Amino acid sequence: MSIHTVALNDGSTIPAIAFGTGTIFRQKDAAEQVARALESGFRHIDAAALYENEESVGAAIRESGIERSELFITTKYGGGDVRSSIECSLRKLGVQAVDLYLVHLPQLIEDDFEGAWAELAKVKEDGLTRSIGVSNFSVEHLRKIMQTGKTKPAVNQIRLHPYNYASYRELFAYAAEHAIVIEAFGSLAPLTSIPDGPLDSVLHTIAARVNATPAQVIFKWALSKGVVVVTTTSQAARLAEYLAVAQLDDLTNEEIAAIDDAGLRGACDENVTDPRGVPVKRSANWPTGRISEH
Repeated sequence: MSIHTVALNDGSTIPAIAFGTGTIFRQKDAAEQVARALESGFRHIDAAALYENEESVGAAIRESGIERSELFITTKYGGGDVRSSIECSLRKLGVQAVDLYLVHLPQLIEDDFEGAWAELAKVKEDGLTRSIGVSNFSVEHLRKIMQTGKTKPAVNQIRLHPYNYASYRELFAYAAEHAIVIEAFGSLAPLTSIPDGPLDSVLHTIAARVNATPAQVIFKWALSKGVVVVTTTSQAARLAEYLAVAQLDDLTNEEIAAIDDAGLRGACDENVTDPRGVPVKRSANWPTGRISEH
């Protein structure tokens, strides 16, 4: 299946759907799951030093037999010296360079935004990564980066779904102004961890029209915003389901607006979590429902 690409502000492009190796695979051998994702057709793999499984990700990439030029590989800076960090990740992944290198958390460079970003720009200049960006950055954090030099972040990867989209409007506006692509992880939260909200009926109505699943509808919604989707699953059937999003009809403007509206009515405070880190606070319009797995 052909996944479209999104243009980055440095002239590169990025596949619009990625297979993530964090969350349920963190600190676990992810080789089998990455191999299955590659076999299914994923060509964008999202890794990170903090996931502590880059070696297994690299093993799956090598054993896949897929040409390096056909893959888009992301990994993330997890602390310490920037050059040493990326060189360590490259060794573990078994590649000479990655396509995208992200600062995983703003806290990792808060003591020296300017110096750290200059180091990222240098490893890009030296060919260790094609593009550089950030993850979990607010507008305030992005402004600090933009003040440090001429190299813009190409990407900001954030937790994004319809129930928190409204809270990111300023971030989306700032990203659009500077041509920074938003990548989204956790987009299926309305199905997996915060269900039984105003979105449920909207998603099912749209899913029936486009002959899709509610998960596919959420991904189509995200893609309609120009967002790159990072998703993950341990279930083989889900891989085909997620990749098939590329073949579905686009949502209408009215359907996108309906999802936005339902998301706003069910907006949640993601700072309130259960022991697993799952957001649990619901708005007054949101009927109480149990935390469930999708």
